Amino acid sequence: MAKPALRVGEDTAAGRAVWLRRDAERIGGALPPLLAEAQGLAATILTGAHGRRRTGPGEEFWQYRQALPGDVASAIDWRRSARSDTAFIREMEWDAAQTVTLWCDRSAALDYRSNPKGRSKGERAKLLSLAIAVLLGRAGERVALMESLAGEPRAGESQLRAIGYSLAQPFEAGDYGIVPPWPDGRGGQAVFLSDFLGDLAELEATLASAAQRGVRGCLLQINDPAEEAFPFDGRVRFEAMSGPTRFETDRARGLHEAYTVRFAERRDALEALARGAGWQFGIHRTDESPRKALLWAYTLIGGVK
Repeated sequence: MAKPALRVGEDTAAGRAVWLRRDAERIGGALPPLLAEAQGLAATILTGAHGRRRTGPGEEFWQYRQALPGDVASAIDWRRSARSDTAFIREMEWDAAQTVTLWCDRSAALDYRSNPKGRSKGERAKLLSLAIAVLLGRAGERVALMESLAGEPRAGESQLRAIGYSLAQPFEAGDYGIVPPWPDGRGGQAVFLSDFLGDLAELEATLASAAQRGVRGCLLQINDPAEEAFPFDGRVRFEAMSGPTRFETDRARGLHEAYTVRFAERRDALEALARGAGWQFGIHRTDESPRKALLWAYTLIGGVK
């Protein structure tokens, strides 16, 4: 049996180090641009240091509110109350770190884009995932990315870079992403980003498991505009992003009505699943600004009021 050919210098320690470095640079080359874009997007939501923007134990003043029946007298700020006819409670800003778990679908199906100059669904999902992590990191929260090197909740710059590195990897095989089981013993909050066009059985099981642990969260469905409008006409061949699945028709326009009905049914099913678990369901299109979707998700997990 012939011995496999080696690249020059590969059979030496020095040679292996050179090739390892080159491969690492090739794999991680997308991280700096992705991280920079995510940080820029996050900066449009909040600039500089910020807190959790909710009432709770802490040292930073947040806001005054009118006293309500049941409030103890010791909680009243008498100096502020003296300036009006109403008693006011001085509320502090919540200062306890929370755990937020992200899941970003990185299957081949999300590599789709109808506009060659636009962003694919996967690129937008990765950007939003990392931007959410950036905002959470600035607030001192612990964040984790399921199915990655950053799977355990942690805070800090090293965790952010681990999330960015994982998201910068190429898209994986498989037409649809499979939502992993919810980690045992983990509570907190969650954000799932996908097109959610595959089998919903795993998603339903994961949401049920998370709900049992009191987890709050949101599903953000990311779609290409062509998936909503179905603008195809005439002879069209549809192909899966991975695998041999293929469908060809001479009358694509005739499929429009049936397709839009099925697409709407899928969104209704997703909204029902989210509602049943006490989660929220949102929609984002790749031809829209990512800022609105980021603000929506970050607000729901308690980032801002």
